[in-house]
Amino acid sequence: MTTISPETEQTLRQMFRRFNRFMLLMWRLGLGRFINIWPDVGGRIMVIQHIGRKTGQVRQTPVNYAEVGGEIYCTAGFGAVSHWYRNLMAQPQVEIWLPDGRHHAHATDITDEPNTLPILRQVLINSGFAAYAAGIHPKTMSDAELAVTAASYRLIRFTRQQPAPGGADLMWVWPVAAVLLLAGWWFKRR
Repeated sequence: MTTISPETEQTLRQMFRRFNRFMLLMWRLGLGRFINIWPDVGGRIMVIQHIGRKTGQVRQTPVNYAEVGGEIYCTAGFGAVSHWYRNLMAQPQVEIWLPDGRHHAHATDITDEPNTLPILRQVLINSGFAAYAAGIHPKTMSDAELAVTAASYRLIRFTRQQPAPGGADLMWVWPVAAVLLLAGWWFKRR
């Protein structure tokens, strides 16, 4: 069983915060489908669009996920203190961005429901390097070890509703970049 120190946890939180900004940018550029091409390394990543419980502002949070039995699941690895988790509990109507499109969804914490450990294990397996960075080896740990190690984790189920409109809001970058590259090539040849 592996436990991490508070200092290591703080370092991981900062690392994931920076990585999440990059992941969100990739989704906004329309590269979400490509991010999920190599799940054994990068994990399966979706974005949750939710409402801030204090500010009322729209927030986006990239998370690892697993699809089990047609439902989408993710885990709050830093537990109930995660801001995005608390936002979901305050306002469970969210939008999820998956490689196959956006969906309105309802978020429910199912951590305390029976028989959720296999689902949590699958989410952690689908997290690629993230679980290993936190000292969790979901493919080899026993159920008892996993239950103790991930005791503070929260497991969230997303029940998809209707498709959500919208798409990558920064897709305009690609044609602009192509025009600039072509213009640069053209001027260089002259």
